[in-house]
Amino acid sequence: MTDYLALNRANWDDRAAAHAASPDYCVSQLVGGAKDLSDVVAFDAERLGDIAGLDVLHLQCHIGTDTLSLHRLGAHVTGVDLSPASLHEARDIAARAGARIDYVESDVYSAAEALGDRTFDLVYTGIGALCWLPSIERWAEVVAAVLKPGGRLFVREGHPMLWTFDEDVRPEFSYFEQPEGMVWSEPGTYVATDHEFTANTTVEWNHGLGEIVTALLSRGVQLTGLVEHDSVPWCALPGLMSVDDRGEWRLTDRPERLAASYTLQAVKT
Repeated sequence: MTDYLALNRANWDDRAAAHAASPDYCVSQLVGGAKDLSDVVAFDAERLGDIAGLDVLHLQCHIGTDTLSLHRLGAHVTGVDLSPASLHEARDIAARAGARIDYVESDVYSAAEALGDRTFDLVYTGIGALCWLPSIERWAEVVAAVLKPGGRLFVREGHPMLWTFDEDVRPEFSYFEQPEGMVWSEPGTYVATDHEFTANTTVEWNHGLGEIVTALLSRGVQLTGLVEHDSVPWCALPGLMSVDDRGEWRLTDRPERLAASYTLQAVKT
């Protein structure tokens, strides 16, 4: 297998500062208090419910805007990411916001060891995370390992059907997990920036909903909720989507035709 960790880490390291500087992440508003929560966390705030006082683990936290938002909901939060440059930005954002958040550098599959076998009341994973992992089975093993008995998993993610579409909106890519990932070489990023990046190769995987649910069930993590949404927090299909006042994009014409993202909840028995 391609050294996906090295390629993907370099890609995220290269983009971390640009993401932190971009208005799309609303860092200045979050730090200054103009916004209490990131749009991603605010979207699911009702489903998250009261998390005050809980020990929360945010896997694949990137620059920590969602992590800060979970902290502001009253949780004791630890963020994990494989990119040291992303964690540098996350720590800076937390410090500027006066938030006590622990950050640990680790890829997902090494997270349990990196955390010293700590366990958590809630494991949170946000948009655009699972596609960087080659095995959803190994991910489920980590989730089960870091959750306390009775602890909850909360995932908001792009819908695997959406990931199958090419730029012409044809289902060209696999819905189901494949041994070899899809290798991409793209010079830009998903936020507005004039920065020229040098680490442009990534490796990604899709995972079907059935594969995700089955992997969790087989490890004693029982599904408690699965909501499919007609929106996603970026323009996934340029020219075909419109944005609402919450920063969510959906098909301009008959949005009910596409499940663009989902929120999954599960509990460790």
